Amino acid sequence: MKRETELARGPVPPLDRATIHPFVDATPGPFFYQRMAHPVGAEAERLIGELEGRPGQTLLFSSGSGATTALVLAMLEPGATIAVAGGGYYGTVGLLGQLARWGLEVEEFDQTGEPPVADLVWFEPCSNPMLTFPDLDVAIGQAHASGAVVVVDNTVLSPILLRPLEFGADFVLHSATKILAGHHDALIGAVTCARPEDHARLHAFRTASGIVAAPDPAWLTVRGMKTLPLRVERQSASALELARRLSGHPKVERVRYPGLGDPIAERYVDRFGPLLSFDVADAEAAAGVERSLQLIENATSLGGVASTLEARARYEGSRVPPGLVRLSVGLEDVDDLWADLAQALDH
Repeated sequence: MKRETELARGPVPPLDRATIHPFVDATPGPFFYQRMAHPVGAEAERLIGELEGRPGQTLLFSSGSGATTALVLAMLEPGATIAVAGGGYYGTVGLLGQLARWGLEVEEFDQTGEPPVADLVWFEPCSNPMLTFPDLDVAIGQAHASGAVVVVDNTVLSPILLRPLEFGADFVLHSATKILAGHHDALIGAVTCARPEDHARLHAFRTASGIVAAPDPAWLTVRGMKTLPLRVERQSASALELARRLSGHPKVERVRYPGLGDPIAERYVDRFGPLLSFDVADAEAAAGVERSLQLIENATSLGGVASTLEARARYEGSRVPPGLVRLSVGLEDVDDLWADLAQALDH
C-alpha cells in the first residue's frame, strides 16, 4: 500500500486530553499518566515511525528544540563533542551553544565534506537557510568509523522525500511544527531512533524531564500528516519553479535550492522540498522585499500551507549574507507567488 493511501485512510483519532487513566486490575496501563504517554501521541509516533521506515521508533516532544535538548542530554555525557552542520538551523546552533555550559563542546563543520571526529555528528540535508546537502552514505559512514553517533535533522525534506535511517542514521529529528504538521498551528518535535535501546533511554529521559508533546499538537500533527504527501509534492514543484524564475531576475544575486542542479542531492531525492533562499544586494534591500509583499506572509518558520518569507540576517548576523532572504513555499498558485515576488523585488 502506498504511503499516500496509508496516511489518508481512517479517521483522525479522538482528542483525549486526560492527564490520567484508571488502572486496570490494580495495574497501570500504557496510558496511565500523560507525561509518560497518551493515546493521540502514540498514534502520531506510530505514523511518523512507519514513514521513517523500520526499525524506527518515534518519540514526540514539546517542540523541535525540546527534542534537540532531550536527545543531547539523554545520549551524551559531560565533555562530549558535537559537530553540527554549518549553514544549518540557527536555533540548533544557538541551543547547543547554551548546552555547552553543561560541559559539551560544539563546533560547526562543512557538511559537504568529511565530518570531524566527534562523539555526535549532526547533519541537516537541505540545511536551513544555506541549502547544502551532504553525501549521506559517505559522511555517515565516516562519522561512524570515527566512533560518532549520527543525528540527521530531516525537518526540511520530511520522510516523504528522504528516510535517513536507510543510510545509517542513528536518530532522525524533526521540528514537526514545520512540514509534518504543516499548518502553522502546532508546536511539536519528534525523534525517531534506529535502536530499541536508544528509544528506551530517550523515553526514560522524556518521562523524567517532562519534555513531552501535549495531546492537542499531537492531534493536529496526525491531522496534518493526512495531506503530507500531496503538500510535499505541490510545495516542491512550486519551489523549484520559483527558484528557476528567481535565478533570472536582475535584482537577485544568488539562489540556493538543491533542485537547481546539486548532483549530491539528486542522488538521494527526486524532489527538493519547499525551502529556498536567495540574495539581494544588502540588508536594506532584503527589508524592502519584506515590506513590499502583498500575498506572501512576512513571517518566520517554514513548511506550512501559507508561504512565508523573511530576511535571516536579523537573527544570524554574519553567519549569513546580509541580503539573504529565506522563502518557504506554500500551496498558493505558483504564478500568484511569482507575481508577488517580482513586484516586491522591483519595488
